[in-house]
Amino acid sequence: MGLVIGIDARAAAEVPAGRGRYVRELLRALAGLPEAADARFVLYARECWEDDALDRRFAWSLVPLPDPLWHLAAAVRASRGTDVVLSTNSYLTAWGTWKPTAIVVYDLVPFVDGAAAQSRAARIERATIRPALRRAAALVCISEATRADLVARYPAVAAKAHVTPLAAEPAFAAPVTTPGHPSLDRPYVLAVGTLEPRKNLERLIGAWRRLPVPLRDKHTLALVGPRGWDDERILAAARGADVRLLGRVSDAELRALYAGCTAFAYPSLYEGFGLPVLEAMAAGAPVVTSSVSSLPEVAGDAALLVDPRDEAAIAGALERVLTDPALADDLRARGRARAAEFSWERTARATFALLATLAAGR
Repeated sequence: MGLVIGIDARAAAEVPAGRGRYVRELLRALAGLPEAADARFVLYARECWEDDALDRRFAWSLVPLPDPLWHLAAAVRASRGTDVVLSTNSYLTAWGTWKPTAIVVYDLVPFVDGAAAQSRAARIERATIRPALRRAAALVCISEATRADLVARYPAVAAKAHVTPLAAEPAFAAPVTTPGHPSLDRPYVLAVGTLEPRKNLERLIGAWRRLPVPLRDKHTLALVGPRGWDDERILAAARGADVRLLGRVSDAELRALYAGCTAFAYPSLYEGFGLPVLEAMAAGAPVVTSSVSSLPEVAGDAALLVDPRDEAAIAGALERVLTDPALADDLRARGRARAAEFSWERTARATFALLATLAAGR
């Protein structure tokens, strides 16, 4: 019998973006790995996520329990039925496993000053991380910046903290027949993310209002993403600046929006990786993003980097892109090349190799 891998795949069906996208793309990529042809994958969740890429090697094990019982029940099932476990959604799961367990570490938002963490989520992570780090056989960090933040706070985990960067889904690089959005009738600057303080949307809107009026009159600022926590001030600022709120959109609509925007703005205060930056680059959007956390690591030299706490700097970068076609074209070309350096196949290969090594006890 080949290697049996247990994966907390709950986010695949439950979380549209972020961790959900990570799990979905990882599963698709694992399904295509030649070295995983003899492996079996048991996917623990509350509901199935159906995808044509997942063949009979992938079996769903549904645990119909609320948090936190779900994590402990899934941990027990995975320990009884698999050789190694990948925990993708909570530090708590690793508390209950007795098979080698790798934990995905997305970010250190609750531990970083100024990262604008949501208080309840931060309390949970702070309460669960230490036992999980001790029990984990490996830690899968999604960027060098995340690993550095983790090791700075918990130096003892350095030897078992590995970096496996993410990637943009290949579809984001495909040509789009009708770029844009039906509600947008003029060129637009796009921002993507949940409406929450960490995304720094208030400052982005403030920067937008600093642009020369004739330039604003020719463009729309469009925000894509669901409502989050503490978003009232963001909504008020958006109303005051005539910003278009598009809410949650489908993946196809998101690809079209990336492909059609005049500029993509992502001045986040902190990101474990910043996947929208890579998606926008893959689609050919000129990118303005932050000079902090993982974002310079992801963007490389293919974006304009700004201090996210400086409205004037954000406004200046946007004005440069909107008024300099040569710069915009250069950023588009650099962005596509940069995005192509990342792939989900590479992420899946590194993850599978790590899990196989843990299962073998090496």
